[in-house]
Amino acid sequence: MTTLMFILGIGVFFIGLLVSIAWHELGHLSTAKLFGIRVPQYMVGFGPTVWSRHKGDTEYGVKAIPLGGYIRMIGMFPPDDQGRVSARSTSPWRGMIEDARSAAFEELKEGDETRMFYTRKPWKRVIVMFAGPFMNLVLAVGLFLTVLMGFGIQQQTNTVASVSPCVIAASQHRDTCKKSDPASPAAAAGLKNHDKILSFDGKPTKDWNTLSDLIRDSAGRTVPIVVERGGQDLTLHATIATNQVAQKDSSGTYVQGKYVKAGFLGFSAANGVVKLGFGDSMTWMTDRVGDAVDNLVAIPGKIPALWNAAFGDGPREPDSPMGIVGAARITGDIATLDIPASQQVAMFVFVLAGFNLSLFLFNMLPLLPLDGGHIAGALWESLRRNLARVLRRPDPGPFDVAKLMPVAYVVAGIFVCFTVLVLIADVVNPVKIS
Repeated sequence: MTTLMFILGIGVFFIGLLVSIAWHELGHLSTAKLFGIRVPQYMVGFGPTVWSRHKGDTEYGVKAIPLGGYIRMIGMFPPDDQGRVSARSTSPWRGMIEDARSAAFEELKEGDETRMFYTRKPWKRVIVMFAGPFMNLVLAVGLFLTVLMGFGIQQQTNTVASVSPCVIAASQHRDTCKKSDPASPAAAAGLKNHDKILSFDGKPTKDWNTLSDLIRDSAGRTVPIVVERGGQDLTLHATIATNQVAQKDSSGTYVQGKYVKAGFLGFSAANGVVKLGFGDSMTWMTDRVGDAVDNLVAIPGKIPALWNAAFGDGPREPDSPMGIVGAARITGDIATLDIPASQQVAMFVFVLAGFNLSLFLFNMLPLLPLDGGHIAGALWESLRRNLARVLRRPDPGPFDVAKLMPVAYVVAGIFVCFTVLVLIADVVNPVKIS
């Protein structure tokens, strides 16, 4: 039964993956057609075609390998200076450029001269290329909101899980009290397990971060604490100690290995599923986008550890880069967890939302062959044309993105090598969920 659920979880992930890819390409397709660009193909997947049909001048289809998708627009690159689109050079670098140019014109038909991608104004090309990643961002936001506001997420709450009998500095990493350790303010005040803290120093405490910040800011003061115990409200008084505690970042997440001096009450908060409001959900998502950008920037620095995890005896870090296979294994593991079905659905939706957020950020990198590379090319063309207009110089014409194809092949080669490394790590030493 466990194996069956694992396979089912993987299957559901790949369905979500296909929907995400189709949704991405739909953004490109719809805006391209809006601006009169001819699109011969809209495909989900790679490899042999499993199913397709023609509607209008576009072939819609599904291919056998569900690891990507594409649309083909005619005239992605402008002709060369002599107006040629299929000349072939003996130079390998020139050959890359000319092959790309030829492919962009290979399906050119009579009347298509005004329906080519490169003939559209730069701002229209930016919209067409941005529309795909933007669709992933929209889907990610919708999925995150569904979980945060509909299902809720695991968070620390204002309910007491356990009371610390003494004051211990966080950096000491011990649970046993010494005779020299002073009693914790929570124990001295009579706080007990399962108490729910309703207010602290007269201020309502609806969430753990608010309560934690109030405690940290109250070192050396005696404050009233209202708790709910056995259906009744009780008021306790605690003199907040000064102690070494874990440092928090702007989103309230503990920073590993860093400590600060702050107020200390002395209890562990219980975890629970908490539904967030719209405002708190948007704040949470903004923080996660920031985290995702930081993780994307940090990828080169994580490659040595990833290599060691794949080919050595190094551990696979929880924040290690993870590919489609790794994400599929995570969803398979989710399906086997002994938790309520609603939380399994929420965790799966979370994984899919994170995947779409990653697709958005990755595709916005200003590098060919990614969407961001075409956006950068269109913006550069707009800049130099406007600059020429201001300086009263001749129009430089379209920017030939095809000249960047040698760089694109190098970038694509790096991406392929990185993808293979992540794939091997995901197979031999996958990221685990707890």
